[in-house]
Amino acid sequence: MAMITGVFIVGVLHCMRTACHCLDGVLKPEVPCLSRFGKMKSLLNSAAMKKTPLNDVHRAAGAKLVDFAGWEMPLHYGSQIEEHHSVRRDAGMFDTSHMLAIDVEGPGARAFLRYALANNVDRLTAPGKALYSCMLAEDGGVLDDLIVYFFTEEFFRVIVNAGTADGDMAWLEGLRAKHAPALQLKSRRDLAMIAVQGPNARARTWAALHDMMPELRAVSEPLGQFFGAQQGDVFIARTGYTGEDGFELLVPNAQAVDVWNRLAQAGVRPCGLGARDTLRLEAGMNLYGQDMDNSVTPLESGLAWTVDLASPRDFVGKAALLNGAPTRKLLGLLLPPKGGVLRAHQVAHTAHGEGELTSGTFSPTLNQSIALARLPAAVKPGDTVQVAVRDKKLDARVVKPPFVRNGKPLIPSA
Repeated sequence: MAMITGVFIVGVLHCMRTACHCLDGVLKPEVPCLSRFGKMKSLLNSAAMKKTPLNDVHRAAGAKLVDFAGWEMPLHYGSQIEEHHSVRRDAGMFDTSHMLAIDVEGPGARAFLRYALANNVDRLTAPGKALYSCMLAEDGGVLDDLIVYFFTEEFFRVIVNAGTADGDMAWLEGLRAKHAPALQLKSRRDLAMIAVQGPNARARTWAALHDMMPELRAVSEPLGQFFGAQQGDVFIARTGYTGEDGFELLVPNAQAVDVWNRLAQAGVRPCGLGARDTLRLEAGMNLYGQDMDNSVTPLESGLAWTVDLASPRDFVGKAALLNGAPTRKLLGLLLPPKGGVLRAHQVAHTAHGEGELTSGTFSPTLNQSIALARLPAAVKPGDTVQVAVRDKKLDARVVKPPFVRNGKPLIPSA
């Protein structure tokens, strides 16, 4: 999911397979039909897609736009690789307005989320503190991964993924009606989201928005990792989905274009979903719909650390997790340089049985191919597995993610 830095995730994004092919480790859009009928179909599809408040800005910048979970979103603005490096080395920004903020308000808000989420919101005691969690079905399958912020005992904010937003809202409404009818759930489609990420992201954000929001630096500079603060109509959090430092901003839709343009003028590079995917994979962060979904549990998706089974509280899916020991786990794979390209759905052959790659790409930072894979539970870091790539079986080293964090490789070269 989105909204996390220095820990995992969230976050937060969904599978791009409906809009793009992952070819040679780089996300590339489907080739459109060049006939006039194909062009007309493309225009009709564009008209049917949801659009963020920044859509016209992306078009003016020449972005390659694709269908992502029913939203027309920028894949890149010319060079996915350069966008990736900008985030690792300086500062880049992403339009994440397709994601949804849901405000949970009223008496019993904490008790409601204590039951609804696999992680324990009782860990949230300081205002602005954030927590990464999954929402589970009764059978333990992952419905979504998300971030929840604590403001007061009667006000929490949950950030969910775009492709699951409608289902998440309906699921939470069902729980609310049954367990907390006095509670209010508010869909905040009036807010746009912009993620500014990279080693210089905070400084560039302060410089860009000083005239527009003079108190923003004073409010946000003291924030620790995984904290947020409200300043007027703007919410700013020190979170992200790239493995770099930075901010995620929630601003009124009417202010989104001005904020985006000011950031661009301050040297923050616009980045698309392609770079976001390679960055999150280098950071070892799961992508919902690809690395986990409702057919798998968090315990076999590298997310056991987000599940609180120790406390006596009950939550949706807890009984299923306690009654079923996982037989698989999510680990990283690393190919030697020039060894080939790892992609989702390739088969991994291990001494303990077969596994499957869930995400794979060429890492621009490491200059070699990396992947996440769901493997038999007996496989451990340091093992060698064979991955079926076309008509060959290539040796890949099993590693513990992340691969890169804060611009630095964490995995020795194979």
